[in-house]
Amino acid sequence: MKIRSAVAVSAAFLLAACGGGGQIGDSNSGNAAANKKLVLIPGITAEPFYISMQCGFEEAAKAAGYEVDTQAPAKFDAAQQTPIVTGILASKPAGVLIAPTDDKAMAGPMKQLKDAGIKVVEVDTKLQDTSIALSSISSDNEQGGKLAAETLDKLTAGKSGSVLVLNTKAGTSTTDARAKGFEDAIKSFPNLKYIGQQYTDNEPATAASKVTATLAANPDLIGVFATNLNSGEGAATGLRNAGKTGTVNLVGFDASPKQVEDLKAGTVQALIAQDPAAIGRQGVEQAVAAIDGKETKRDIETELVAITKADAEANSKYFYKQSC
Repeated sequence: MKIRSAVAVSAAFLLAACGGGGQIGDSNSGNAAANKKLVLIPGITAEPFYISMQCGFEEAAKAAGYEVDTQAPAKFDAAQQTPIVTGILASKPAGVLIAPTDDKAMAGPMKQLKDAGIKVVEVDTKLQDTSIALSSISSDNEQGGKLAAETLDKLTAGKSGSVLVLNTKAGTSTTDARAKGFEDAIKSFPNLKYIGQQYTDNEPATAASKVTATLAANPDLIGVFATNLNSGEGAATGLRNAGKTGTVNLVGFDASPKQVEDLKAGTVQALIAQDPAAIGRQGVEQAVAAIDGKETKRDIETELVAITKADAEANSKYFYKQSC
């Protein structure tokens, strides 16, 4: 899961941007297209993961000579993301990078982009239909779930107890893969009893209440794996309110400023961090290649790292940003 450096990517883009003025949809031209606009549609606004992705997107796109625009829904919801996608059709950018909020419901709107000659690249999440996007860039999410299970096993140090997965929304490709990777891997640790997953609707308050209810029903709860940022922040609140901080080991996915703060304070015992800026950069690389009629790579995976309080500073490059 090697990530190309921003310098190498930017240099390649600058060379591509110096070509001629081929039109959108030209598949036999090595020249850069005349249309120089790229749009990023994250899964939700104001979330550090997607802000960090936007930073990588803007850096790479501007280096390649493209204008940039980012439009995100207020909630991680297909009903809110769909009108953004259809609204962008009118301006007809050269390419769109999108994190689909539902792996089925967003297929129709995204196909409209493709049918209009716009190059579509999936970033972070992806559709079940692989015929729409030219490329999908994301972390190896099943591997991330496996890494979370292995980390939880180390944290519990052989003690027995129940473990819970807090997922966000059914139909979210990334978090479903993380939950699957965790479920498959936790079977290797017989001292840890997997009691299933619960959905939080991507709401921290819901995650907190799910943790509270699970503690009441399972007093032997020893670990929680939260599959995304909001679920992790909510789980930390739930454990704090129940006085179970540290007693129940919390492994979160992502590394938002709040999660990092909780890690350093001991509220969270480990974080599985992604590299969203690299996802944004590589998304631009693939979009520009498609616009220029060059070969694209269908699936690209970026790296993950497990971070504990002891090695937090050594892994600070993975901490997510609140602004570029």
